[in-house]
Amino acid sequence: MKNNPSIEELIAAGYGRHMTVGGFSTGIAGGGVAAIIDIDQPRWIVSVPAGYAIRPILVDMIAQPGVTTADSDETEVLLAVDSLAFWRVAAASTDETPTNMRTDLAQGSICRCASAFTANIALVTAEGASAVPTLDMELGRNLEMTDFNATATSITFHAVRLLYEPENPPYLVGPCSLLGYFGGTIANVGGYAIVEWVEGPAALLLPAIAGL
Repeated sequence: MKNNPSIEELIAAGYGRHMTVGGFSTGIAGGGVAAIIDIDQPRWIVSVPAGYAIRPILVDMIAQPGVTTADSDETEVLLAVDSLAFWRVAAASTDETPTNMRTDLAQGSICRCASAFTANIALVTAEGASAVPTLDMELGRNLEMTDFNATATSITFHAVRLLYEPENPPYLVGPCSLLGYFGGTIANVGGYAIVEWVEGPAALLLPAIAGL
């Protein structure tokens, strides 16, 4: 088995990426009707083409909940993977240009990155089939629910956060997509995300496997 470069070595060699979703004090909208969580409209995506791989090393997402006046309203943050499909078909969204984690190198990524979707997204498998995302790998979730002790009005959640910082980051091998969602059963004010990963040709990141 060959010795693959460590994450630190990959970052030093220019393979680290940093993407910020939402700017300064303004969170992003999108994500479905009235900003309610919708599998067809992620808040952001990092889509990996065939022949390449990524390892997510940090995802920090914060949702700004709206005001609720009912029991059992939910605000949710979800980080997930479609392990078989790449985002190729355009949808109304905001393109994102990741920063290199070695700041003397140019911005950009081999991955297709976007945020604030306001139209349904379609992903494409290696066989060319087009479909809505299939979230077959969930990497993290946080959910909060209101519970009134008595009649109440204008109850507000505090910010709902999901911090994903794995000790052993998965190998996400293209075609595949890493997707972030936040929303709930009530309209959210907005949200933010910080996403960091290392990327490169699959042959660089992956160890050789006998018989493959």
